[in-house]
Amino acid sequence: MQLLIVRHADPDYSIDSLTPTGWEEAELLSGWLAKLPIDAFYVSPLGRAKDTASLTLKKFGKEATVCDWLQEFPPKIMRPDAGRLIIPWDWLPAEWTKEERYFDHQNWYDTEIMNDGHVGDAYRKVVKGLDQLLAHHGYRRKDLYYQAEQPNRDTIVLFCHFGVECVLLSHLLNISPMALWHGFCAAPSSVTTLVTEERREGAAYFRMNCFGSTAHLDATGREPSVAARFCETFTCKEERHD
Repeated sequence: MQLLIVRHADPDYSIDSLTPTGWEEAELLSGWLAKLPIDAFYVSPLGRAKDTASLTLKKFGKEATVCDWLQEFPPKIMRPDAGRLIIPWDWLPAEWTKEERYFDHQNWYDTEIMNDGHVGDAYRKVVKGLDQLLAHHGYRRKDLYYQAEQPNRDTIVLFCHFGVECVLLSHLLNISPMALWHGFCAAPSSVTTLVTEERREGAAYFRMNCFGSTAHLDATGREPSVAARFCETFTCKEERHD
């Protein structure tokens, strides 16, 4: 099975939709996805993800199943150096890397800061939803891999958000999302691809063969939007700092 995780296009957070650039990105994305034999679509309940998906769904003449657990990862934490509630993937490396548990894929949320923000509860909700979806498509979670009960070559697409995308990947690949949130950056409208490998009958593992592809933008010479990125050098005042 092939799993495509799509981040929404360039967002206008003030209206939970897309910017004019985002709509252009979504159109280019839809043209790229329309070339694929996609079997099922799933989408976050938030407007920016639904709007991104809408152009692709129109081309296919299909509807997407709305999944509450695909919304942007909701918990907030009290970041010590900031003194305010903030998303858990907006944290300076000099601070979060001091805690070794954040690198542990099974215990990363078992710290005072994460517990106070009920991050573990939110994480478990997302992975439960993901595993139920995958079981519906023939792959049932067993320990740290999947039983291929009905192995197939279906392609399914999830339209969602960067924060929750990293949560999905952390569960599929058994990696702490802290390493993904802070070490990876998926541009708006980018596509991450995972494919099952069933090297022995009945035992499958998801392997990521492409993260954050913007091939649909590259083909037209369009630069990806910069949402989610910070400054390459501190002296560059035009780019986003902490």
